[in-house]
Amino acid sequence: MDVPKIPGDVLAQPTRARLFARLGELRRAASTDELATELGLHRNGIRMHLDRLADAGLVVRARERRPQGRPRDAWSINPDAQPGGDPPTAYTDLSQWLARSLSAGKSRVRDVEAVGREIGRELAAEGPASTAEGIRDVLGALGFQPTSKIDRERTLTYSLANCPYRDAVRENQTVVCALHRGLTRGLLDEMSPQTKLAGFVPKDPYTAGCLIQLKGPLADEAAQKLNSPAPPQTPATRR
Repeated sequence: MDVPKIPGDVLAQPTRARLFARLGELRRAASTDELATELGLHRNGIRMHLDRLADAGLVVRARERRPQGRPRDAWSINPDAQPGGDPPTAYTDLSQWLARSLSAGKSRVRDVEAVGREIGRELAAEGPASTAEGIRDVLGALGFQPTSKIDRERTLTYSLANCPYRDAVRENQTVVCALHRGLTRGLLDEMSPQTKLAGFVPKDPYTAGCLIQLKGPLADEAAQKLNSPAPPQTPATRR
């Protein structure tokens, strides 16, 4: 994920910018110790920076249970994260020009979706958890600001509150959305092959709200979690 920096922004601090960027690259939750090791810094300092990012709404912390020992903090990109600043305009220009250069013929759209599917498989191979939360983490790291819900028919729906490709979509929605649809299929190929893409509903990219609908094991898992009673709190989880 690009990390724009503006004066006064929490990401103007280099270590916090590196942490946010690394979590975006991982597209999964990571522990404090893992991040400290990757950045070569003391875990206490890393924790302070992560707390600042959490206070700014850029990352979220969960308690990760382990077979032995106390639960540990696991950090991931907040699906609602809105880092400040503007991305370099050259990237926006390039995406628009590329989208404009591609025809929207049936064969070209199939080719673009196939490329997106390869990219999705590569993203999934980088290590996100093969769970409904894992899919949401990837979508969040890509900048879509996803929320999820499960209906009575056990269809898991992700609603995307932001379209990071909106400027390119304006040039060629058919092609860009085909790329995103393929990317979603590629994620499922690696993370949950039995889960099917039941629906992919594009919306106006400037108001967002695109829908990704899944049926199968990931949806069943989400339904089971929704219907399961919350585990009792222990002294270690009451904070």
